Amino acid sequence: MDEKRKTKISKFLSLILRHQPEVVGLSLEESGWISIEKLIKACADYGKNFTFAELKEVVETNDKKRFAFNENETKIRANQGHSIKVEIEFEEKIPPAILYHGTAEKNVGAIFAKGLKKMARHHVHLSADVETARKVGIRYGKPVIFQIDTEKMRAEGFKFYVSANNVWLIESIPPKFLETYLDEEK
Repeated sequence: MDEKRKTKISKFLSLILRHQPEVVGLSLEESGWISIEKLIKACADYGKNFTFAELKEVVETNDKKRFAFNENETKIRANQGHSIKVEIEFEEKIPPAILYHGTAEKNVGAIFAKGLKKMARHHVHLSADVETARKVGIRYGKPVIFQIDTEKMRAEGFKFYVSANNVWLIESIPPKFLETYLDEEK
């Protein structure tokens, strides 16, 4: 399957599995899972056709590992990033000493005033590396990268979680824990 088709399927899956399953007449289980058979049929009825083999290729080759199959590959779900109510059990973990968050320059003032908020999602998303944060930020405009001192946050009782695709998650980050990362690549 060519990259263009993979991207098209992946973006549609993100819409359905993270934000609006009702677009194709589906609803997700409480934990975010949906039957692959139902998903493929509902998408086909909507005019978005793909095979199980194509779906499997999208899941296995997605660089962000956005989706996962259950053990017997009968169900699929998004690993994180939902704007709809799902109850995915994330394990609390001790993060690296510094994590990063990418955003657009236009958001910096509000973030320094109010901190990082989960907005329409279930958590604030953080990465363990600068490059991933930069890629996220650039999607929204001129990127700015924040670095977060997780040791200070943990000392004050904040809890961090990590998704199946290694995105670090937290409820919110007050402004006092945020610094702009000085990017030597500028």
